[in-house]
Amino acid sequence: MNSKELIRGLEAVLFASGEPMSIERLAQTFEVSPEKIVKGVDALAEEYKNNGSSIVIVRLENTYQMATDEKYAEYIKKAFDIRRRTPLSSAALEVLAVVAYNQPVTKSFIEQVRGVDCSGVVSTLVEKGLIEERGRLELPGKPLLYGTTKNFLRCFGVSDLSELPPLPKNENAVNDVAEQLTMTTDEEEN
Repeated sequence: MNSKELIRGLEAVLFASGEPMSIERLAQTFEVSPEKIVKGVDALAEEYKNNGSSIVIVRLENTYQMATDEKYAEYIKKAFDIRRRTPLSSAALEVLAVVAYNQPVTKSFIEQVRGVDCSGVVSTLVEKGLIEERGRLELPGKPLLYGTTKNFLRCFGVSDLSELPPLPKNENAVNDVAEQLTMTTDEEEN
């Protein structure tokens, strides 16, 4: 393996890891000496610096990790703070209610209950960590099954699903439960 391949390989592994990687582990991965790893990572760090990249390589004792340059910390903080504070739409609360009370459920079940397409809402709830894939249904096409997460329980202030309010026995049950979930979260914020 030439030095250019090693540098690109180190870049890929450090990026994919997201956590500090020890010099020893990198040396085993690339089947080279620890000295070559240090040399390769130093070259990668220098390349980022010379190109004015917002990515830096940080050495923590005998480990390396990719990170963002601290001069961009304000933007990163704003971006994640904005995403974290984005309130859930009424459609998202309705989907959460359907999933919470009927899990595990398929996307088509949610759409049947709500009467509208919910692909975007389901994706958003998965991204926010409120619902997750729980496997596949043994039917043609093997549709994904969704269920709530521990993060859902934490965000809505319940320790398990049995603490959710009982389902109303009327036609607008999904809207009523979504409204109750909204009131619960509003009360917690105050």
